[in-house]
Amino acid sequence: MGTHQHHHHKPAPFEAPAVRIDGVEIPAIEIAAEMQHHPAAEPGAAWHAAAEALVIRRLLLNEAARQGVDATPEGDETAEDAQLRRLLDAELSIPEADEATCRRWFDANRARFRTPPAWHATHLLIAADPADPAARGAARARAEAALAEVKADPARLGPLAAKLSDCPSREQAGDLGLVEGGSTVPEFEAALQATAAGEVHDAVVETRFGFHVVRVLEREDGRDLPFDAVQDRIASWLRESAWRRAAHQYMALLASRAAVEGIVLSAGADGPLVQ
Repeated sequence: MGTHQHHHHKPAPFEAPAVRIDGVEIPAIEIAAEMQHHPAAEPGAAWHAAAEALVIRRLLLNEAARQGVDATPEGDETAEDAQLRRLLDAELSIPEADEATCRRWFDANRARFRTPPAWHATHLLIAADPADPAARGAARARAEAALAEVKADPARLGPLAAKLSDCPSREQAGDLGLVEGGSTVPEFEAALQATAAGEVHDAVVETRFGFHVVRVLEREDGRDLPFDAVQDRIASWLRESAWRRAAHQYMALLASRAAVEGIVLSAGADGPLVQ
């Protein structure tokens, strides 16, 4: 009879295995302390990320000791950090991203280098609960009436917003200030996009908040940034990703030479690397 009951049990709590490198254990308490730097949805994932970070650090420190790398700190770094920095500087050769490489990357990723569009806009909002069709219909009718009044005389939008709007911007007579692309709900942004400077949007705009009457005072369309404005940014991105790839290969090499027990290291090049 009771055979079906077992699926109600809670899953077994996560039990961390012992982690050793070449027979030397990384104390569980160190992994627990490191876990606070690796928030994750469940404890197993946080534990794995923390243990992996400590394993990588230990592999690097072992190699630094084997090579007798200088551990004299500079500035406020620790002796260990100084050793790691010098080891990686010596072991990783990162090619500089020359102008031609940067330009190729720029040409292939043009869309990333646009300024967002922006609009100086005013609006009034008649709020309505999306789940209440009757309230929704009444709100739409009130917004349509307001729109007719504003179309006849755009200067009416400010006073109407101050009186009727359910948006906090009513305190500023409906003025939203500068609205950047990506900062509002898509339907509202689409209406801004479709309205010329100085014009009132020709229909009531429906969003999850309710019904809006919208006027665009000024608009600034996104523009492409020139290569020389972003060359330095691209060069540092390329250098950073080359560093990550080289560092990951180097970690993998060190891990392959050591006996690592209790954890399988991630394969991705975006694993927790020492920076």
